[in-house]
Amino acid sequence: MPISLDFEAIFSATASAYLILDPDLAIVGVNDAYLRSTGRSRDSVIGRHVFDAFPGNPDDPEADGVGKLHRSFRQVLRSGAADRIDFLKYDIPCGDDGRFEVRYWSPINTPVFDGAGKLTHIIHQAEDITSRVVSEAALRESERRFRALTNATGDVIYRMSPTWSHMHELDGRGFLKDTDSLGEYHIEDYVPAEDLETVRQAINRAIRDKAIFEMEHRVLRADGGYGWTFSRAVPILEEDGVIREWVGSASDISARKHAEEKLTDANRRKDEFLAMLAHELRNPLAPISAAAQLLQIGSLDEERIRTTSQIIRRQVTHMSNLVEDLLDVSRVTTGLVQLEKAPVDMRQVVADAVEQAAPLIQSRAQRLEVDLPPQQAIVAGDEKRLVQAIANLLNNAAKFTPEGGAIRLSAEVLAAQIRVDVSDNGVGMSADTARHAFELFAQAERSSDRAAGGLGLGLALVRSLVELHGGSATSHSEGIGKGSRFTVSLPRLPDAVSVERAAGSGESLAGDGGRLRILVVDDNVDAAQTLAMLLEALGHEKLVEHDALDARARAGEALPQVCLLDIGLPGMDGLELAGRLRAAPVTAGALLVAVTGYGQDAERERSANAGFDHHLVKPVDMRQLAAILAAAPT
Repeated sequence: MPISLDFEAIFSATASAYLILDPDLAIVGVNDAYLRSTGRSRDSVIGRHVFDAFPGNPDDPEADGVGKLHRSFRQVLRSGAADRIDFLKYDIPCGDDGRFEVRYWSPINTPVFDGAGKLTHIIHQAEDITSRVVSEAALRESERRFRALTNATGDVIYRMSPTWSHMHELDGRGFLKDTDSLGEYHIEDYVPAEDLETVRQAINRAIRDKAIFEMEHRVLRADGGYGWTFSRAVPILEEDGVIREWVGSASDISARKHAEEKLTDANRRKDEFLAMLAHELRNPLAPISAAAQLLQIGSLDEERIRTTSQIIRRQVTHMSNLVEDLLDVSRVTTGLVQLEKAPVDMRQVVADAVEQAAPLIQSRAQRLEVDLPPQQAIVAGDEKRLVQAIANLLNNAAKFTPEGGAIRLSAEVLAAQIRVDVSDNGVGMSADTARHAFELFAQAERSSDRAAGGLGLGLALVRSLVELHGGSATSHSEGIGKGSRFTVSLPRLPDAVSVERAAGSGESLAGDGGRLRILVVDDNVDAAQTLAMLLEALGHEKLVEHDALDARARAGEALPQVCLLDIGLPGMDGLELAGRLRAAPVTAGALLVAVTGYGQDAERERSANAGFDHHLVKPVDMRQLAAILAAAPT
């Protein structure tokens, strides 16, 4: 018995959304799925024109559904064939306030014919794809944001296989291999061979624990060198807990790691320097201490006293030179040195430098060969500083050349430069030491039998002084035990430039002036007493005070012709005391000499502003003081 089908019931129960339109596009049928999708009732749409029942959104310029759907219906009526629209934005009215709900559809319009072949209806099937479109749009937006983020960050974003067998970069930055395109790499492609085992162990721990991978490690560069990266990867897990893949980022930390390496190396060299500084300062203290104890015995003959005093003087001079080297490096490296440039013949500079270095070279029985050009070698420079630079090169050669060794100094006049070479057949340098020879705190390997000592500051001063003159300093050695060569190059001036040399002052310790009344003010009792005894030995009358207020009162009574004032006095300092002495009529004309441990230009300017006539740095150079006293009015 044939089965009777209720078409209306089947049509209404169909899961897909359907409308049935007549050729005039009036709605003659609608199923429940369509009503649910659009939120409309059957009575509100049956018998109405489709675009009356479902008007377009007039406020949305992107709502092109009415035009596309109308064209599709005309196409079906004209051709008698079905027409499909893959994507259609057709908003649905919601409520009575004119609001529309955003909706996306994928409709198919199919013609229906009667037995005579006449088109009688159009079946409009509409698949609601709103959720899919919104999801895809959200995914595209997420992707766009992700791309923007990866482009904005300096990191490389990558995906890694579950077992880290290969990596795929996502942002095209190519940091790990220094390329400009996306790449897929294996761990051996970007990790140095000597680091592979350590990196693999960290990866295996992360895989085993399904934990975040974090590690700083080296990466290969396209130029054969290496950089550093901080890599962090997060495991993406399936529902069953199995790792599907890893997503991570790699930050280029090469600059930081290289800075840390330099800082560590500089800190190591600083510690070595401080240890050597302590050693070099202790060395002269031993003979000074022994000499002081000998003088306390009181039964020494005149010859032994003279010898003892000479020992003390030499060792104090040595300590003063060490301190002066430290101050020189500080002044030069901080730009506080003011050069007094004038045309200088480098032949005379070399001659003066040889004279300064000769005692050390002679004490070590070394041979010095000097080769100077016959013509002038003129540069624009500060003669004193250039002599210091060349003398430092000679002293350095003498210190690192064994007794009886050979040193050669040569100067050459080139088209635009004057070049001075100092070479020796001494201990030589490794390639690394040669590269860093002129750096502050950089020192070659020292031996316990080094005869001359020093702080390793001489070469740093050479480079700084030469660069201040617009020149350059370089070093070279064939290796340990094969000697060294240091080269200074300076811009050359034309030979026609005249060179004038100032005559030396040639001060002597004994002054030519008369007997002076001198007030010595220093809170260091020993320093005040020893200076006073020296002044007395020179034939002057000495007055000693250790407090600024007492010194001011004593000066008002004794009326000294010269006042030697320490700056760092407790309470009222030497600057204030000088100002008060200048303000008092009875002491206004006294010669005021600052005696201090500070020799910087700023300190000298402060003392001059306070009223001092001269500024001497401790320990006082007695020849310089004697010259000042010789010129003082009696």
